[in-house]
Amino acid sequence: MDETVTPLRIPPQMSVYADKHNVFHLLQSMLSSLVIDQPEDPISYLISLLQRSSTDIPRIMLLGPPAVGKHTVAKKLSADLRAVHVTTESLLQDPSELSAQARQYTLREQEVPAELLVRLMQQKLNNLDCFNRGWVLEGIPQTRLQALSLQQAGVIPEHVVMLEAPDDVLLERSQGKLVDPITGDVYHKTFIWPVEDTVAQRLEEARSLPETQRLSELQRHRCEVAGLSSAYQHVLKIINSDQPHADVYQQVLAFVRTRRCARTPRILLLGPPGSGKSHQARLLSEKYKMVDVCCGRLLRSVAADGSALSEKIQPYLDYGRPVPDALVLQVLEERLSRVDCSCRGWILHGFPCDLQQAKSLQESPHQPNRVFLLELTDDDCVERITLRATDPVSGERFHAVTRPAPSFEVQNRLKTRAEDSTDTVTHTLRQYRMNIVGVQSVYPDTLHIDADQDPHSVFEALESRLTAE
Repeated sequence: MDETVTPLRIPPQMSVYADKHNVFHLLQSMLSSLVIDQPEDPISYLISLLQRSSTDIPRIMLLGPPAVGKHTVAKKLSADLRAVHVTTESLLQDPSELSAQARQYTLREQEVPAELLVRLMQQKLNNLDCFNRGWVLEGIPQTRLQALSLQQAGVIPEHVVMLEAPDDVLLERSQGKLVDPITGDVYHKTFIWPVEDTVAQRLEEARSLPETQRLSELQRHRCEVAGLSSAYQHVLKIINSDQPHADVYQQVLAFVRTRRCARTPRILLLGPPGSGKSHQARLLSEKYKMVDVCCGRLLRSVAADGSALSEKIQPYLDYGRPVPDALVLQVLEERLSRVDCSCRGWILHGFPCDLQQAKSLQESPHQPNRVFLLELTDDDCVERITLRATDPVSGERFHAVTRPAPSFEVQNRLKTRAEDSTDTVTHTLRQYRMNIVGVQSVYPDTLHIDADQDPHSVFEALESRLTAE
């Protein structure tokens, strides 16, 4: 820790009030709008922004490969949310000089440059209808370069939906498409058929691209999908489109409604040693940008910073004794009061470990609003911990079964920590089982997660409950 820099802290009372009344989300939304629109009179602009209840206005991107169903979902979504449906075609049809320039590229069957696309988007989204009603972008952006250009220009979505389906399904869907000449709605002979006979009777075959072009566009999407997902990972939801259209749409609608105006996350992650708390905390922190607060790691960091508090903590760490609750709470109070935790939220693990610690945390200004308990049997915990070892050279941790060392050289230099011995782990688990009942009594709404599955499945289970109301 740099002693010359004083971390910015928000008074606990202010933090609690701000979270209760969604102040940080409001400030973020207002700042984002200022960057996008850059009004000449910021004060009047912000007043009008507050008057229109800006947090209820959707900003959605719907992405995916050709024939995945983007148009049908986007059209219905924009109608249900009363948002503006924006497509590449609608941008090109605008009677402006910029649109005329873009049309010249399409006539030559060339891609519209990212810079010109950004200017078209800014022009469109600055219109009063998009400003007041929000927008649903269909198939924009198509590349990571376009995504980064839009981000730099301040076009920031609140939700990004990536529809996916196997290639063979997409190629089958690309054939047999039908269009309603009156409404422009897209149907299919096999996958989506209109309910009304009058609509079915007037359907016309949609223009079909040559197979080579369909394959080329599909391959292009596959090359870009990783970059697009990375650019929007903190607001992204991937949905399998190879299921009934109604089910796909309901998942999309639930996602864009659930994540809006979410509370600042203050997550408490409980579980026995070896259940994967640290790994899941890191994954959640990386995706949702919340602060990963590991109590043990935090205590070691403070003990090493040379402060007056470090002199009180270091002796306990040197002799392997538990740090008194009063000191731990003092350290947590300081860390959770910083502006990054107040604005982005936090995920705490390694504390509390017993009933008294849970009561003390609950009486503090930093009460969690989500509590997860990773469930794992003692036998599985012992197997996970006792078979793991650390490479002293790289610092990487390996496991004899799930992640063996890559070579004999690395295998021979692996070190096992004393606290990872079977006797020590068994004793720690016995203490955990005795104390967890008391901790749960303080948090009756604890959400239980089965940790006896692969880490990705555990993360998906955590994520689905995190984003639920």
